[in-house]
Amino acid sequence: MCRRLQEDKSIRLFGPKMITSVALSIVLLYFHDQLGYSEAQLQFGFYSETCPSAESVVREVVQQAVTNDPGKAAVLLRLQFHDCFVEGCDGSILIKHDGSDDERFAAGNAGVAGFDVIDEAKSELERLCPGVVSCADIVALAARDAIVEAKGPFYEVPTGRRDGRVANVGHVTNLPDVQDSISSLKSKFREKGLSDQDLVLLSAGAHTIGTTACFFVIARLDAQDPTINPEFFQILRSKCPQGGDVNVRIPLDWDSQFVFDDQILRNIKNGRGVILSDSVLYQDNNMKTIIDSYLETNQSSEANFAADFAKAMVKMGAIGVKIGGEGEIRRLCNATN
Repeated sequence: MCRRLQEDKSIRLFGPKMITSVALSIVLLYFHDQLGYSEAQLQFGFYSETCPSAESVVREVVQQAVTNDPGKAAVLLRLQFHDCFVEGCDGSILIKHDGSDDERFAAGNAGVAGFDVIDEAKSELERLCPGVVSCADIVALAARDAIVEAKGPFYEVPTGRRDGRVANVGHVTNLPDVQDSISSLKSKFREKGLSDQDLVLLSAGAHTIGTTACFFVIARLDAQDPTINPEFFQILRSKCPQGGDVNVRIPLDWDSQFVFDDQILRNIKNGRGVILSDSVLYQDNNMKTIIDSYLETNQSSEANFAADFAKAMVKMGAIGVKIGGEGEIRRLCNATN
């Protein structure tokens, strides 16, 4: 039976530090009982009767994609972030008309990808359950499954989102940017109902895997940003030399770019944040306290980061969702019906 989304359900943690099955049961019950999103009216197991294989189909497509290209995990995670911050989590970023006026072509969405994976999952789901599973839900499920493939936390994804019909480049006006100040980042997240802790979790969680282009780093190198660790500055400068190719890709988490872990927090604390929007997190007292809390030397700190990240993902996934009679269920994810 479908269960109305009442709580943040959590987590099976994957990785070298696994919590015990007993502790897991406690965590699951705790999150199920403590935090609600009833206003979104999403449901766990929304497709359990109408398309029982929906989640397994998405999972298999994502697993194959990440096996073929480990970089796809980060790409699919960021796709949900960019979708939810414009028009809400409604799959609007997937729409592609003949021109260049669509949301996906906005400057703030430069480098966003993973559309092929979503389209492949949608094609298979349309074959099995035509007109049932929304593209917006596929994006949310694919992000979760991508995180798991990167040895991150598994978490239940509430579903029931409907697809939006609007995708306008002019609506992409307030996406968080790599050059944003900490006050600007806080403001943009708060506008979406996300807290300072969510900002730390979603930024660090998204950037613990994947790469960025020298284009997004070169300005702070040319300015000799003093917040960059001197030794790390030389490493970055060697990869992104002045006047060099700005399209060269470099890891966002220098030590473990394909593995979801809390190393990104240590990097940020130690002046080894690659992009400015990560580095500024440790220049704010409240953010610094949050980051330090996850780096305390105890056995549960890594588990706490993963668990809290999963909670933040569920919270973000409820931003501006369309439900009931709103929106539509697209037949093709890149085009409205």
